[in-house]
Amino acid sequence: MIKAFRHKGLEVFFETGSKAGIQPHHAPKLRKQLLRLDLAKSPIDMSVPGWNLHRLSTGQWSVWVNGNWRMTFDFDGENATLIDYQDYH
Repeated sequence: MIKAFRHKGLEVFFETGSKAGIQPHHAPKLRKQLLRLDLAKSPIDMSVPGWNLHRLSTGQWSVWVNGNWRMTFDFDGENATLIDYQDYH
């Protein structure tokens, strides 16, 4: 279950569907990723073909959204935390 966001625009998108704080063309994929993350019990539950789940050197997890864009997150027990949406150049 999602417990905490780092990216406020992503949090608003998850809660209301507003695309104001995200890249609008990323919305369909982000919606799928956030819904799956909300149901996930561990990072491995985010291992979907094409999402390129991997662990970062910081200990966080990352999935590919589009181009340079990634969604990163931590897990605290069975809860997703510190969910962020970033453009890696």
